[in-house]
This record gives sequence, structure tokens and C-alpha cells, in this order.
Amino acid sequence: MRAMVLPAARARLQMEERPDPIPGSGQIRVKISACGVCRTDLHLVDAELPNIPYPIVPGHEIVGRVDLIGPGVTMHHIGDRVGVPWLGFTCGHCRFCRDGMENLCDNPLFTGYTRDGGYATHTIVDARYAFPLGEAGEDVDIAPLLCAGLIGWRSLVLAGQARTLGIYGFGAAGHIIAQVAVWQGRSVYAFTRSGDTAAQDLALRLGAVWAGASHEVPDTPLDAAIIYAPAGELVPAALRAVRKGGRVVCAGIHMSDIPSFPYKLLWEERQLISVANLTRQDGLDFLKVAPQAGVRTETTAFALDEANEVLTKLRSGQVLGAAVLRP
Repeated sequence: MRAMVLPAARARLQMEERPDPIPGSGQIRVKISACGVCRTDLHLVDAELPNIPYPIVPGHEIVGRVDLIGPGVTMHHIGDRVGVPWLGFTCGHCRFCRDGMENLCDNPLFTGYTRDGGYATHTIVDARYAFPLGEAGEDVDIAPLLCAGLIGWRSLVLAGQARTLGIYGFGAAGHIIAQVAVWQGRSVYAFTRSGDTAAQDLALRLGAVWAGASHEVPDTPLDAAIIYAPAGELVPAALRAVRKGGRVVCAGIHMSDIPSFPYKLLWEERQLISVANLTRQDGLDFLKVAPQAGVRTETTAFALDEANEVLTKLRSGQVLGAAVLRP
């Protein structure tokens, strides 16, 4: 197999030839056809996540087919198309797992972070954490749904019944969840980097009623806002934009420091909450909703050995929608 490997903190990924991996008990091997490039991969490469076990293969928006099955696996078969998300394993016995909050498991493993991921031709997966995908849709188009879509869905659920919804950061997750929100009958307000007219135009094409720069405040107070961009300064901006009793959801795994802001922005029962990881039920729910909502991903495909260049483009905001690697 071939894999793009991160050897050390802030290093460039390196292409390596490795022996084909063999799945153990309860595991499957997936031959990868597409892997989305997520901003969390950028946080990994930039050493902004803790306790990274170098060397590591990034990537957690994986689409591929089962090509080898380990002992004890009955839920998948050779040739099945599956999707592999960020959450790759949970212990099943900590208080959070027992209470149905496996996204907060005390002893988890994360695909492409604490276990090797999808910037490769093959990967080993816990069979319980691979979603059946069926045969509808193209692999490249589906890949961003496995994280941008799933985390987007969890953040949308946590936004509650908001009728006017702000989306800060209109990249992979933003452009997917905007479509679901519009399908649900919500009014979407898209906030982008200043001058990013391409992202604003995309938002309007996807049904947003307003698109502008992140520092702007629309005339209509928002019921809720979701922040996908990893910029802490957007938190007070979003709090200014939501109405009394409104909610701001921080959806990223990493964010720059939030600047101090006056209590008045939080007063009047505004809420500030975060999203952590996902559950398998989130995946099952979203993968059912996405085709009903007619979600179409805006993707650009790249070769596996272009991973470093793609991450550079993502860092500088040059990716419209989502980038996907094809081994």
C-alpha cells in the first residue's frame, strides 16, 4: 500500500510504501477510493492537536470498499462500499458511553489522528465504525459528508429550531449544512472572509437569503449561529448577531483563543455551546437525511501525492467547498 505519512510536528507529509495491513478481530480493511481533506487535518499537520502519535496517516472522510475481513465481523461483506468517519473507536464502558454520549468517550480513537486514516490506498477500520453507503452517488462527492457533513449535522441539531440561522465559515461543512437548513425551511445567513465573493456567491446559489463578511451584522436578528471557521474572534461577532435567547454553536475541534467581550453580549439568556466529535447515530441520521435534502457537495479532486499542496490551499482559503484526495 501507499500512504502519505506525517512523520513529525509541522513536517511535510511523505509518501511511503508499506506492507498491506491485515485486519484483526472485529476489523475490516478498506480499499480507499476517496478521502476528503478536512480542516482538522490541517490542525493535525500544524501540531495544534494534543498527543499526536507520530508517524501518523491523516484523513477521516473516507469512502472505499471492504477488501478483507477480520475474524468475528458479520456486518460487512467483501465489496461493500463503506464510509469511515472521525470517530474510529469507543470503549463502550465509561460513563459517557453508558449514557449514550459516545462522542465524549474517555478512551476513544480517532481516524487519521490517533489511528491511521485515509491519505492512503488502504486502511484498517473497526467494523462497528464503518457506515454502509449503498451504491448511489459518486465516491468523491460523498467523502465530505463523512466529517464536514456529520459534524455539520450535529451542530445543526444543537442549534435547535432556529428559523434564522447564521453560518460562519462557508467551507466544506457550511455549504453542506446550508442545503439541509434550506430544505428544512430555515433562512440561512452566510458569513465568509472579507472579500470572499466566490464563497458568498456559492451560498446564495445554495439558497442563503443573505451573504456577507464575518464582521457584518444583518438587519434580521438570528435565532442561532454556527461557527465552522476556527477563529475565536467570531464568537463575540456571532453573539452580537443573535437575538435574546439565541444560541451560538462552536463546531470546530480547534479554535484560536476567544477574545474578551462584555457580559452584555451573553446576557439575556444567549447560549454559547460547543460540539465534540459525533456519534454513530449522528451518522445514520445524517446519511439518511442528506439524499432527502438533495445535498450536492462542491468538490475538487486531487491525486494522493498532492496532499501537501491541497493543505496549503486550504490554509490560505483557496478551496471552494471541499477538496478530496483520490489514491
